[in-house]
Amino acid sequence: MTEYSPDVEYRPGRPLNEAELLRAEISHTRAELGDTVEALAAKADVRTRAREEAKRAVGVARSRVSRPLTRRQLTVAAVSAGLLAGLIAAAVTKKRHVG
Repeated sequence: MTEYSPDVEYRPGRPLNEAELLRAEISHTRAELGDTVEALAAKADVRTRAREEAKRAVGVARSRVSRPLTRRQLTVAAVSAGLLAGLIAAAVTKKRHVG
């Protein structure tokens, strides 16, 4: 008797033949391939993934903003903003002198 496969309808008293097993294997492979294609399509949908990540980032930012900042956090933010502004100014100034 040929090995039983759950994807093939089993009829008691009659062994499964190779053609039925092959059809069942093809059907199973198609289903797996369809699942794989769906998963790849979801990963390839950059626009949707970017929107989801943006929504997540907004949620995180809102939760952080709703909490009062400590004096240390305010100091770090101010120093960071100052350093960033200085770096931008230096880059703009350097670009003007080079160009």
